[in-house]
Amino acid sequence: MTRRRLVEEISGKIKNSKGNRARPTPKSGTRHGQRARCRGDWNKPGIQNCKLSLVKPPLRIYRSLPPPDRRAPCALTIGNFDGVHRGHQAMLARVCHVARERGLTPAVMTFEPHPREYFATLNHRPELAPTRISGLRDKLAALARYGISQVVVERFNARLAEMSANAFIENLLVQGLQAKWLLVGEDFRFGHKRSGDIDLLREAGMRHGFDVQTLADVTDRQGHRISSSEVRTALAVGDLERARHLLGHPYHISGHVIHGQKLGRTLGFPTMNLRVAERCAARSGIYIVQVYGLAERALPAVASLGVRPTVEDRGRVLLEAHLLDETVNAYGKLVRVEFLQKLRDEEKFPDLPSLTAAIAEDARNARAYFAVHGL
Repeated sequence: MTRRRLVEEISGKIKNSKGNRARPTPKSGTRHGQRARCRGDWNKPGIQNCKLSLVKPPLRIYRSLPPPDRRAPCALTIGNFDGVHRGHQAMLARVCHVARERGLTPAVMTFEPHPREYFATLNHRPELAPTRISGLRDKLAALARYGISQVVVERFNARLAEMSANAFIENLLVQGLQAKWLLVGEDFRFGHKRSGDIDLLREAGMRHGFDVQTLADVTDRQGHRISSSEVRTALAVGDLERARHLLGHPYHISGHVIHGQKLGRTLGFPTMNLRVAERCAARSGIYIVQVYGLAERALPAVASLGVRPTVEDRGRVLLEAHLLDETVNAYGKLVRVEFLQKLRDEEKFPDLPSLTAAIAEDARNARAYFAVHGL
């Protein structure tokens, strides 16, 4: 699925090519066509199969600047927000607080792809591109969950990379977004060759009528900075407890269940397959997980995240989850897979019987985990 289709699917309200937001088709059994069970409540897994279930309906998403008739004064923050960790959450809480006080729209401007990814590709240095903690769907869902009602997903391309700092302020912040209050990190830089800084923003704010505030790094109790880099490091070594501490919730991946080769079914362990974002930050391996979106409760499962080296050599990363003692028709449904504990690294087995025995052992270990910890 392309990023453009994903944004359209998530929002249900995104503007069309003429700058108007598409109106969702009314569903039977709902009042005025509103999707009554589609509220995006983090603690109600049974509602997750609505395509809007992970994003609150009020969220407005734009692939670029809102059309003129949709622009409204906003309290804004800018960033990549990969993972929407606890540091990001502090920024979002501040934005929403000020928006309520001043009667502004709480808004975020983010970028696709990540600027570092863009420059890594431009310079033919793919190893410099950051891994991704979350895909676009999960990022938007988290922004909505923490109170943001408008997100602008700016495509980071040559035009944006070469835009001067003054043009960034005037064209994007002032005219395009009508920012009246702006919150950024203390080390925020912007514009061509990172020429813009906080001082330039404050000077522009005095001319154009918007306030600029900064937020210092958020640290944990040990004084360690909470950052996307720290989350990536934790996930890269399989330290899910550290990742959970930094994120404020279990690490998860969401997506639609797709058809696979159905090899697991022939081995006695049918799996649900989910596509994974390119350069997924999580370490390949076998995990104990719980799956939301298929029942009124979370379902226990064991999952493989990796390239399936025993059965194919294409190198495509896939998330495969085997439900423990459950049979569910999951194809096409939107699910959220939460990672609870890492069992082992991914490995290549000499034959299918060896692979089957390893999966059986993984399933036994997962059942033992849930017997102790529950769901």
